[in-house]
Amino acid sequence: MNLFINWTVDSQLIEGWRTPNLYGLLFVSGIVMGYFVIRKMFKAEQIADKTLDSLVTYMVLATIIGARLGHVLFYGPYWDQLVKGRLERGYFSHPGDIIKIWEGGLASHGAAIAILIALFIFSKKVSQKPYIWILDRIAAPIAIAATFIRLGNLVNHEMVGYVTDVPWAFQFQYFFNEDTGFYDPSPRHPAQLYEAICYFISFWLLLYLYWKLKKWQQPGFVFGSFLILIFGARIICECFKLGQTARDYTLPLNTGQMLSIPLVIAGVYLVYRALKTETHA
Repeated sequence: MNLFINWTVDSQLIEGWRTPNLYGLLFVSGIVMGYFVIRKMFKAEQIADKTLDSLVTYMVLATIIGARLGHVLFYGPYWDQLVKGRLERGYFSHPGDIIKIWEGGLASHGAAIAILIALFIFSKKVSQKPYIWILDRIAAPIAIAATFIRLGNLVNHEMVGYVTDVPWAFQFQYFFNEDTGFYDPSPRHPAQLYEAICYFISFWLLLYLYWKLKKWQQPGFVFGSFLILIFGARIICECFKLGQTARDYTLPLNTGQMLSIPLVIAGVYLVYRALKTETHA
């Protein structure tokens, strides 16, 4: 007899109210945790509080807007379509759905792109610090924020894994299987939890690199390590996760993996460049 985890946690905090919910609470908690981490870094380097406040504004807006638009553009669906006799709403057919973040649907790759753009503007307009200086310092805060976001996916019963008989499988009682048109409590890999654990470990490794090994002295090393750890973990965890688009079932790699590979390559390049710079110092 297999012993599975009966996952009945409901994101709803107030009965009958869709918001506020546990998903949103975890999302905000991740941002707050990241704030305190980078605040300690800035304080140690005697960076003015107003600079930190501006950075937080740039980061929060970029994360929310980028993650949501990333989900809309990368995963869709764009237009209304019938899927096995069930009408699936498309974002372009119902533009108002795009702002309904409380219903779930955030893409980390979209957030990553938006954050990179926002921090470039921040480095030029506000901090007057080199772009890579900013990136090295936001790596660990983003990792802990990502941890909480994946826990939010867990309580939302979304981004579930494939059916499995491993003893730690979760039976997601509120997972709606679009293939069958019914709620499906089949035991599955808790792929969201796998990612959350990987991101949490990455968070501590990045703190170790920054504080103990002082790798911030090698510009690009910490952020490059972040890209390798976070998106390398994403590539692996996607092997256990249900595809989020139809193409994910027809291609060798799914959307999340294909979007992660260039970021891992960029991370390897940044680490290599940082080590090479040290060698020639």
